[in-house]
Amino acid sequence: MSLLTVGSVAFDALETPFGKTDRIIGGAATYITLAASYFTEDNNLVAVVGDDFPSSMIGVLEGRGINTEGLEIRKGEKTFFWAGKYHENMNSRDTLVTELNVMGSFDPKIPGSYQGAQYLMLGNTSPSIQKAVLDRLNTRPKLVMLDTMNLWIEIALDDLKAVLKEVDILTINDEEARLLSKEYSLRKAARKILAMGPKTLVIKKGEHGALLFYEDEVFFAPALPLEEVFDPTGAGDTFAGGFIGYLAQTDDISFDNLKRALVYGSAMASFCVEKFGVERMTNLSREEINERVAEFVKLAIFKID
Repeated sequence: MSLLTVGSVAFDALETPFGKTDRIIGGAATYITLAASYFTEDNNLVAVVGDDFPSSMIGVLEGRGINTEGLEIRKGEKTFFWAGKYHENMNSRDTLVTELNVMGSFDPKIPGSYQGAQYLMLGNTSPSIQKAVLDRLNTRPKLVMLDTMNLWIEIALDDLKAVLKEVDILTINDEEARLLSKEYSLRKAARKILAMGPKTLVIKKGEHGALLFYEDEVFFAPALPLEEVFDPTGAGDTFAGGFIGYLAQTDDISFDNLKRALVYGSAMASFCVEKFGVERMTNLSREEINERVAEFVKLAIFKID
């Protein structure tokens, strides 16, 4: 099934305890579409960059079969840029530089060839942009998934609540879930957030796994204990891309398949953190993915007599 992703394509400059990079390809939509490319062949991107964005980087996306017809290139303008430095524990980071550039006036344009997409991933952008995408589609997709962050909860809560009424799945981290719901207990938080509109809630807990809430059902997928984590940037977006990519491939949105999608998303995120930026996400094999998923299954399945 066809997948449409709307979000940021950007430059990142990263520093972790394992080293640092100059400007490399980043952005939520980049990680999402790359992860999804291992599951669905009809993988369409809407984003905006400046004319400083090299064609070689666009080639990275197209090399994974991502349709970049919806990637707007603005002449005389600069691409969104973010620089960050991670602390020793890799769970916290400092933002060193944020330059919105073209993202400051992003007005998503949906090519005609993208209309009719069955699956829609609204990457982390302002709720007004996410709502505009929904309004510009001729038909509602079979499934709409949305990612957001604490910034929009704090400065655009009314707009966010309005768009939440139109989505099927919301994915946020545990800190954001508590901020949005004003509840510390994630079970209580999930109940309040689901009442806002989404049918399904995914709460990401980083190195502690992810929780799936659907009606009265709850499912947990652990995170894989890795020997080395080089760069956690984009892990949440990679998770989302693997999750919705698997759903688009299987075209099954039952609770049982949502659980499988959670495992596949977690597996893809575990690859992402093994190298800087998107390096690991451009050359995976199907065998590697299957083996990694099997490792997750071993972590979570056991028998009690």
